[in-house]
Amino acid sequence: MHVSILVERERGPAAAIKQPTPSSSSSAFKHWKWWFMVVINILFLLVGQTSAMLLGRFYYDQGGNSKWMATLVQTAAFPILFILLYLFPSPPNTSPTPIAKISLIYIALGLIIAGDNLMYSYGLLYLPASTYALVCATQLAFNAIFSYYLNSQKFTPLIFNSVVLLTFSAALLGVDEQSDGSTDISKGKYALGFILTVGASAAYSLILSLMQLTFQKVQKRENFSVALEMQLYTALVATCGSVVGLFASGEWKGLKGEMDGFQKGKVAYVMTLVWTGVSWQVASVGVVGLIFVVSSLFSNVISTLAFPVVPVFAVIFFHDKMDGVKVMAMLIAIWGFVSYIYQQYLDDSKEKKAIGSIEEDSDLIDSRRD
Repeated sequence: MHVSILVERERGPAAAIKQPTPSSSSSAFKHWKWWFMVVINILFLLVGQTSAMLLGRFYYDQGGNSKWMATLVQTAAFPILFILLYLFPSPPNTSPTPIAKISLIYIALGLIIAGDNLMYSYGLLYLPASTYALVCATQLAFNAIFSYYLNSQKFTPLIFNSVVLLTFSAALLGVDEQSDGSTDISKGKYALGFILTVGASAAYSLILSLMQLTFQKVQKRENFSVALEMQLYTALVATCGSVVGLFASGEWKGLKGEMDGFQKGKVAYVMTLVWTGVSWQVASVGVVGLIFVVSSLFSNVISTLAFPVVPVFAVIFFHDKMDGVKVMAMLIAIWGFVSYIYQQYLDDSKEKKAIGSIEEDSDLIDSRRD
């Protein structure tokens, strides 16, 4: 996978002029190859995240109660990434990264991910699936801040508009807890779930920006296996941390009783956990892949797109209440997403014109030489 288009987009047309002029066919191939990888990663993220969030809510609704188990399954299926790593082997690294340095980065990120997943688990326990999904949209606002300071992300009026709208969408739900009709959730637990979900969103955004910073400053390699390795090893550390938490908290003692009391049966209990884990890994591949080929902010925007989708399925499967506030929040979130995608379209059009201008100048120079 080649990311020259990404480099040109971030540095601007002036930087692209410094690069060797590609042929029209080669440039078009790289352009479509880049968009193909973007679309594939978007599908991974949307399908995986939507499925994982719904299965996580199903786990709690059917009798599951272990926060640490819900945290563990978010990363425990990481071994399936070895299959993708085998399919996309890493080419020889001419400038290897110091093992100690990258190991410390993986350990730090993995531990942050474990804590972040735990906060998300509490949020999903204390909030209805529809509310939880839309509150998570606040992560885009946090990511905008981190991307600006850590990744030198440029802001345009459209991107700013997107961030404000998606954040406002989540805020609507935060001030309207009665819209959920959740009589079985106390106000204290609702408030705790809301605060922890917002905190988890902030931590998640920091993780994405730190991953992008690692790609830019430490790894400095342009292949998909780098993104897979990042996800695999940080998930390994997060899984180990979650296992320690599961046993240290004593929640492991109640897992057998939890399985026996699961309303849909023991097989459904196991399959719910397994497919939740697989779904999260599919989503994670999409997340890290989009960070690698585009940016952490774009990855977060696509992640946010899934949040308005979840409430629709939550109404169908869990009979969540869909009132006017949630409908308005969903529409605002979609508006914010479209605003960001339009900015990507404008950037892409500008890039095409810049490349076309470079090629025309090159052809003119060649003709004069002849």
